Amino acid sequence: MKRNKVILYAMGILVGIVIYQIINSSLSQPGLEQWEGKYEEIGYFRNENNTGPVVRVLAVRVLDESPSWMKEFADAQPHSKYGKTHVFFFSGNLSEKLLLNPKAPFFDEKYRVFLLAEYEKTPMGESRFSFTNP
Repeated sequence: MKRNKVILYAMGILVGIVIYQIINSSLSQPGLEQWEGKYEEIGYFRNENNTGPVVRVLAVRVLDESPSWMKEFADAQPHSKYGKTHVFFFSGNLSEKLLLNPKAPFFDEKYRVFLLAEYEKTPMGESRFSFTNP
């Protein structure tokens, strides 16, 4: 009888440790705050089609021009199966908000001179990132 209680307590402690590890790793993941101070959103578009392909277009003014965080930031953006996600990174010299639309070129061509990088996640989840210095 005493041996059964010891085994039961040991299993309870092991289960408690596993649950603690799961909760701790789930709550300690970095979020969007890791990019705080590196960007400012200047435009966003999402079509209202919830049954077919969802198109998301995001325009961002960068305050830090390092391409590594831009790719990580774009990868962290939401994506729907069979939908497309586009993220455009503009230089800090662009001071106005952008009006975005669901079809290419997604924004007025006069802003292309400010474009630093663009990111696209295709309908099958493949990503393309291209860094273009003006």
